[in-house]
Amino acid sequence: MDPRLVKQAMKKMGMKQEEIPATEVIIRSPGAEIIIRNPSVQRVIMMGEQSFQISGEIEERTPISRDDIQTVMHQASCSEAQARSALEKAQGDLAQAILDLQE
Repeated sequence: MDPRLVKQAMKKMGMKQEEIPATEVIIRSPGAEIIIRNPSVQRVIMMGEQSFQISGEIEERTPISRDDIQTVMHQASCSEAQARSALEKAQGDLAQAILDLQE
């Protein structure tokens, strides 16, 4: 479709779309973080409501709690930085992080 015709149709329907220059988008939920790298972010405004369309390279992470870090530090006798790094590498798996540090 011709981009000019699309813009004209959107204008007739009261829609406005604009590109948001972004380098990274992070969506945090209670159980995970979704990181979108090199995103294409579009803000769509229609009838006073705003919505966003996001596409890009997606990575999902499990948040690492302070308790998990403390557990790994205690069990593997390591620093906080080492515990955090091991947990990140093990994607939040406590047992794997401890084993990796003990090797």
